[in-house]
Amino acid sequence: QVELVESGGGLVQAGGSLRLSCVASGRAVSNYGMGWFRRAPGKEREFVAAITWDSRNTVYSDSVKGRFTISRTNSEDTVYLQMNSLKPEDTAVYYCSADFWGLGSPSKSEYDYWGQGTQVTVSS
Repeated sequence: QVELVESGGGLVQAGGSLRLSCVASGRAVSNYGMGWFRRAPGKEREFVAAITWDSRNTVYSDSVKGRFTISRTNSEDTVYLQMNSLKPEDTAVYYCSADFWGLGSPSKSEYDYWGQGTQVTVSS
């Protein structure tokens, strides 16, 4: 079993920055691929960013590419999402997820565990 706990969300003005953290606990968490997804009001959960277990590969959605950066510190079982140049359309609940196969997939069906989410609100 893997437990994921997100933090770092909040209210920020457009153009500002936030850094989300996700602390994982459980067996061999450092071998899991990790992802961030988000769900805006009235919309489906969508992919934001993912990272392989060894940090060798990252992938981003087109909507955040160049503005967001995913990273991880395996020694601390933590994954981060640095969000810069935030826009009102980035407003959503952000979820951390863990993928047993370590691949860091953009497909939410590949993920085995999910956190409870943290709210990010960007004002215009």
